[in-house]
Amino acid sequence: MKVARKSLDSYLERFNRLDDASSDSPAWLSRLRREAMLRFADTGFPTIADEDWRYTNVAPLAATAFETAPATPPDGHCRTESLAAGGSAAAHCVFLNGRYCAELSRLEEMDRQVRIGSLAAILRESPEEVEDHLARYVEAERHPFVALNTAFIEDGAVVRVPDGVRIPDPIHLVFLSTGNGGPAFVTHPRNLILAGAGSECSVVEHYVGVGEKPYFSNPVTEVAVGENARLDHYRLQEESPAAHHVSTLEIRQESNSVARTMSADLGGRLTRNDLNVVLGGEGADAALDGIFVVSGEQLVDNHTRIEHAAPHCGSREIYKGILGGRSRGVFRGRIVVHPGAQKTDSVQTNNNLLLSDRALVNTKPQLEIYADEVKCTHGATIGQLDREAIFYMRSRGIDEDMARSILTYGFAEDVIRRVRLAGLRDRLSSLLFDRLPQGSFLRKALT
Repeated sequence: MKVARKSLDSYLERFNRLDDASSDSPAWLSRLRREAMLRFADTGFPTIADEDWRYTNVAPLAATAFETAPATPPDGHCRTESLAAGGSAAAHCVFLNGRYCAELSRLEEMDRQVRIGSLAAILRESPEEVEDHLARYVEAERHPFVALNTAFIEDGAVVRVPDGVRIPDPIHLVFLSTGNGGPAFVTHPRNLILAGAGSECSVVEHYVGVGEKPYFSNPVTEVAVGENARLDHYRLQEESPAAHHVSTLEIRQESNSVARTMSADLGGRLTRNDLNVVLGGEGADAALDGIFVVSGEQLVDNHTRIEHAAPHCGSREIYKGILGGRSRGVFRGRIVVHPGAQKTDSVQTNNNLLLSDRALVNTKPQLEIYADEVKCTHGATIGQLDREAIFYMRSRGIDEDMARSILTYGFAEDVIRRVRLAGLRDRLSSLLFDRLPQGSFLRKALT
């Protein structure tokens, strides 16, 4: 407790320095930060006594007094081509240790009403642009790490697509962390994605780390999808092996909107993702796909919550985990059908594949239904590779490593193939091949 208290005090001290240095910030932003800091100081870090954190112990994270991330200039480790999620992009917006990096970014000419860039710049030049949206969708009261992020709001990505505008190429948001041998540091990216009525766009959030030094990445993304709009959102997490990654994604949908999100976790030592979707308008539709591939001592914890708050809405969710070594996975998915949300159609599935006898998964799909005309199903599986299928392939001359690789790839492929961006789909396949015992041969056979 004393160690955790010391870490909490260090956050309070840095907040006071930030508050003093931000005396020229808008009154609404200063109030927002202070209320969030008070909330975090009151609750502190979650413990395994909290039901939502029962299987994820953040004590090592809480015990570390992370410093403010260094303002590192770009160097040879920061080649933009190595960070791209693949394929062409309408914009390539890079943040280095939590700060916008113009040298690595590429913002192409588009509709002049489209806003893609740095939250810090907007807060300096025209804060009224984000006043009605920043911290209006996600609730700091429900999540201590959201409160911590809100208290330290400084920079992040803002994507604003006006009504009726269609952006055919994806928007890449890259968040690169580089320790460079210094002390353990923390970043709090705050992202805002606003898709106007009738608009269409794709956004890729890519988190990647360089080096072996521990660090803590605590991003929060708020998304508002307007009436009849369509948004495809992808989050690719390739943090360094020593990193702590705690992310929150909040999506609010209006009537007849379509939101599709895909989460892929391959890096980090400890990863926790909270995804909350609110279908707030009649006829809204959401699809949630997720996959994680871990080994060693890695832990990935996915918490999802889909709220059907209006009638005639649909949602489909499928999350898959592939675990080797002594890794651990957690899935807790909750579907809530509010009173009056009649004609809801919702499906939730969580499947997990254990490649080691020492790997462990805890899964808990849930339904809360307060309406009577609904169609809702949910289920979860935990298993190992089919021994009969392996035997069958070996009897046809395929060695065991290749057979296991084929079955493992097949398990993940139905999630990967639903990625609509060809470049990102190819990258995910490549990353999976790299983790399979005969992945290089399988890659040649399938490409």
